[in-house]
Amino acid sequence: MLYKFVLASDVNKTRCKVLFVCLIVLFVSHPVSSTGGTSNVVVEEPEFTDVIENITVAAGRNVKFACSVKNLGTYKVAWMHFEQSAILTVHNHVITRNPRISVTHDKHRTWFLHINNVQEEDKGRYMCQINTVTAKTQFGYLHVVVPPNIDDSLSSSDVIVREGANETLTCRATGSPQPSVKWKRDDNSKITINKTLTVSEWEGETLELTRISRLDMGAYLCIASNGVPPTVSKRIKVSVDFPPMLWIPHQLVGAPMAYSVTLECFTEAHPSSLNYWTREDGHMIHESRKYHAENVVGSPAYKTHMRLTINNIQQSDYGTYKCVAKNPRGETDGTIRLYTSSPPTTSPKPTTTETPSRMKDIWANGDFNNSVYGNPSSLTVHLSDKGSKYQSNLNEIDKSEQKSGSESDSKGAIYEWPSSDDSSLGNSKYRSSLWGLVIFLYLLLR
Repeated sequence: MLYKFVLASDVNKTRCKVLFVCLIVLFVSHPVSSTGGTSNVVVEEPEFTDVIENITVAAGRNVKFACSVKNLGTYKVAWMHFEQSAILTVHNHVITRNPRISVTHDKHRTWFLHINNVQEEDKGRYMCQINTVTAKTQFGYLHVVVPPNIDDSLSSSDVIVREGANETLTCRATGSPQPSVKWKRDDNSKITINKTLTVSEWEGETLELTRISRLDMGAYLCIASNGVPPTVSKRIKVSVDFPPMLWIPHQLVGAPMAYSVTLECFTEAHPSSLNYWTREDGHMIHESRKYHAENVVGSPAYKTHMRLTINNIQQSDYGTYKCVAKNPRGETDGTIRLYTSSPPTTSPKPTTTETPSRMKDIWANGDFNNSVYGNPSSLTVHLSDKGSKYQSNLNEIDKSEQKSGSESDSKGAIYEWPSSDDSSLGNSKYRSSLWGLVIFLYLLLR
């Protein structure tokens, strides 16, 4: 018996080939006869007993199609990839050179097509065909899903941009189905779009940063997902370069002799600036028992808090101090003048007085809570001989105020007995009153 299998790349070709094969089969075939006789034996044609199920599988997994038939007899079953116009197997034989393809059967009743390590190109229609006179076929569809993957070669990497420029971040992702891409900031800050819109997330493969500022600096996450786990992301760091800037909260600072005082400057710079202090003559201040400088990195990291502590202030320490910040983009500085002031004190309340011991506690503990010392411009001042500290704005206090404060304290805190002169005056008045009473009684009795 002559058999052939029909494979076509499209419907028209398939119909033509099926017609051609049928004509050949009809031309050369004849009924099967028994030996030595003239009676014909009719062979029942095979047919499918079940449909081929469609399969969805993730790339990299194994898959198996089943084609169930009955009455196969001497007919053959073949598997084909319809989209690729490729014959994969015929009966027990593998025709394709693809090593991932194999075929098995269950006593010729069910024929299995095995595809190992499925790839995205394996997707499409798979045809099971029986080589009857009129070829019998049925199809099953293989849908291959592929987890998202970000193509680094087509996506942005870490960038450095000057403040005020424009920057476009790109993230290209592949997968099946086609992944969607969204952007968000690593620290969950808002994303600024065109300086007019702020959003938590942005959809699309590109992110436009217009007139970028230091507030836009940080890490951005490109996240690709298509419903097939796992979701993938790429971290892109955006660095914004700008020259240093300085803020000085107090340009005039007063402090008494023998005290300690801390001068402050706040800087912003990227890349990080070199920060240091100088005197008015330009000499750099170095770490010593007299000076202690520290730079505290803030948040964001381009912010720095500069602090210079001057211990045991002497007359030569008064004058101008300069905080300096420089980086490859520029340099800036600011000045602070330290002047002498009287030791801070407190004024007594109108209706109450403080005992000397209480005043001593206030001085030692720095418990200055009135409006003069509790204002927002206060600085931390350390008492050098006792190591204590209090909050003060170090404004110079008028000496007459100090004097009046001390006088009122002394009057309210100590009771003074009358002097000896006052005592003798009192006795004289007592004697005069007594003599007057005696004369009055004498005149009355007469």
